[in-house]
Amino acid sequence: MPFPGLFKLPYDRCSPKEKKGFAYTSLVKRWPVVLTNIVSAVSNVNHELHMNPDANSEAKLVEGKKIISQISQMKYDMGHNAALTPIENDGDINRECYNDELRTYPDEDCRWGTMNWLYAECYMYRRLRSYFASTVHWKEYDPFFEQKAETYKSSSVAIVHLAKAMNQAVQETDDLSQNYEAEGSALEIAFLEMIQADLWGNATDLSLLVDLKYEDIQKLQAVGSAAQQEQAKNILRNDLPRVWSYLKTVKNGRVDIILDNAGFELFTDLILADFLVSCTPFVDTVVFHPKAIPWFVSDVLPYDFTWAIDSLLDSSFFASHASTPLSPDDLASLSALASRWKRYLDSGKFKLSVPADTKLGKATPLGRFWTTQYAFQDLPEVAPGTLDELRKSDLVIFKGDLNYRKLVGDAWWPTTTPFEEALGPLAGKITLLSLRTNKADTVVGLEEGVAERLDKEAPDWRISGKYAVVSFSERRRR
Repeated sequence: MPFPGLFKLPYDRCSPKEKKGFAYTSLVKRWPVVLTNIVSAVSNVNHELHMNPDANSEAKLVEGKKIISQISQMKYDMGHNAALTPIENDGDINRECYNDELRTYPDEDCRWGTMNWLYAECYMYRRLRSYFASTVHWKEYDPFFEQKAETYKSSSVAIVHLAKAMNQAVQETDDLSQNYEAEGSALEIAFLEMIQADLWGNATDLSLLVDLKYEDIQKLQAVGSAAQQEQAKNILRNDLPRVWSYLKTVKNGRVDIILDNAGFELFTDLILADFLVSCTPFVDTVVFHPKAIPWFVSDVLPYDFTWAIDSLLDSSFFASHASTPLSPDDLASLSALASRWKRYLDSGKFKLSVPADTKLGKATPLGRFWTTQYAFQDLPEVAPGTLDELRKSDLVIFKGDLNYRKLVGDAWWPTTTPFEEALGPLAGKITLLSLRTNKADTVVGLEEGVAERLDKEAPDWRISGKYAVVSFSERRRR
């Protein structure tokens, strides 16, 4: 029988069973690299404990070795198409929803090589979390933090560029806002630049770009006007004009951002939020929704959010990665930006959906849904309280590839399927915007012939991150 609460999709979900699909590539290439990197991170901590012992070192070393063994076993199981097993009771949230659904699948679908990709990938990260949550000394350890930090540090050129642009926009708010209702106004142009920077900030998704070098990341983060005009050509569905028309009807409203990656992408989320609050009459409050556990390598945890802002006030933070030292003017721009954001947090203009000191795996009900295996089509039934909170927002922005996959159920929809049709029961419940660079097979809302043309011109267009879709759906008022 179908798992309770799951929207019945008219098309199959992506699965490693399709050998030409990205799910199979994930199983045989991406996930083993992710797991190997975690083993390396834990091993490095163990080495430090061995070299510089303290009162808890021996116990933590024993636990660390067990974690390494468990991760190595999971990697072996993946490679040998073993069955997925229930997640053990570790005291953290969202265990039973995985185990309950797992029990509904027939044995032949319950293996790493046959399980639907959305469930299996979410399950992998929740099961990883259980290895750390079940310990005494590793409960608050984020095995991905160093990767997130290194990538953030490598982004100084783009960060300084955007910081100066944002600070300049704040100084020129009065000029920007003149005649903003006119087509092609200065405020509209500035909005399109800021939101495109936020869209392409997703290019630094570490769970997908695990081997990317820093110089390659910096190329992906080009944010000049000429670069943005060029990048706009690769937005295969572009609802930004509709979004702008809608925003102009909002006054002193609220925007929610369902966050994706930490580091540079989070920085671009904050830039967009700053622009909306500081430079437009449309938005007064922005609520940011982080993840409850280390998730898909680079996703934002509550700590990542506050740390990202505080790091901008540290004059030495980017020093080890910047090709040239940051100038006093650069540092002053970062300081002004971060100070303004901290004031916004203090005043409530910026808010986290959960307390900033939330422990890993202990999120409030509002923060739990984002690390379940559920597609967002199931939100009305399985998390009505979360939906009720989102309905208080004038615009909910879903960032990144996984959030897009969950919006459309990660299914093999025909590419011309209307976006609202793919949203299923979520359609019309909230006003939402999906900003997604394509890094997985599923995609909807394209015009006739687009997919066929790209299949010939750029066969990897669904997964390369070089193309994007910007999809908007408005709430139905009764």
